[in-house]
Amino acid sequence: MSKIILIGYSGHAYVAHSILTSVGKEVFAYCDSAIKENNPFNLEYLGNENSEETLLTLSKNSFFIAIGDNQIRRRVYENLAAKSIFPINAIHSSAIICSSTIIGKSGVMISAGVIINPLSKIGNGTICNTGCIIEHDCFIGDFAHIAPGAVLCGNVTIGANSFIGAGSVIKQGITIGKNVVVGAGSVVIKDILDNATAYGNPAQLK
Repeated sequence: MSKIILIGYSGHAYVAHSILTSVGKEVFAYCDSAIKENNPFNLEYLGNENSEETLLTLSKNSFFIAIGDNQIRRRVYENLAAKSIFPINAIHSSAIICSSTIIGKSGVMISAGVIINPLSKIGNGTICNTGCIIEHDCFIGDFAHIAPGAVLCGNVTIGANSFIGAGSVIKQGITIGKNVVVGAGSVVIKDILDNATAYGNPAQLK
């Protein structure tokens, strides 16, 4: 059984733990800025991921960055990548992923019940959260987050670092830029440029 370290240890990490154990991996330790009082899986605390000792441990073991915030997750990933240390992917056993899907090489999280249909591409460090649906020919950039229950209809593009809120629906053929936030339950029927926030049905810029 492969043993894994989590970077970050709170709610999002609990989901990552479930994903990893669903495919027979053992999570034995975590890194964080401080010891967590709440330790539901009785994991060993290794310290901050930037300490010299912890970096050595990470370089010798598999690990996953279990941080929901796109910007923080990207920063941690890039700091480690600069030292040629890369996280594994975490893909739940129940996810349905077409064989023609291209998934980034590291740091991708695909939760329980996710469906990814043909010819879609998922970037490094991206989260496809519980039960989201990514239809054919979609492109999701690095370090994006598709929240639970969101639906990307065919040929949708999501830029790097963008967040698509829970239960949102993105109409077929829509392009959403980088660093965009789409509020929960929104219905997006028009393209959204970089660095915008939009929500509602139909989604409006805010």
